Amino acid sequence: MNKKTLVFGASLKPNRYSNYAVQQLIANNVTVVAFGNKKGEINGLSVESDLMPYRDLHTVTLYLNPKQQKPYYDYILSLKPGRVIFNPGTENTEFYELLREHKISFEASCTLVLLATNQY
Repeated sequence: MNKKTLVFGASLKPNRYSNYAVQQLIANNVTVVAFGNKKGEINGLSVESDLMPYRDLHTVTLYLNPKQQKPYYDYILSLKPGRVIFNPGTENTEFYELLREHKISFEASCTLVLLATNQY
């Protein structure tokens, strides 16, 4: 499985779900890139705090609440991912509409559950 994934809202704190998602994606041989509010590393993977022009993204998995997502709508749309995953607490009907308009699929799901059940 190699569905290049951007973990958007990645935390450097090991007790956060976004951090664990990065670890589990790596463990499942998924190519991972990460954006967070602090630059650093998770298991050797660089977490960027600047918006990068990533290419060939299959998935953007969100770990920001809807209010925090709003400034990033245009950026995420510009990446043209194959899908966006709205993890628990990130569900956002306003963003769903924009994704529909841009013909980008999305789902309200949990990256960790999808990985654990081989549905990623």
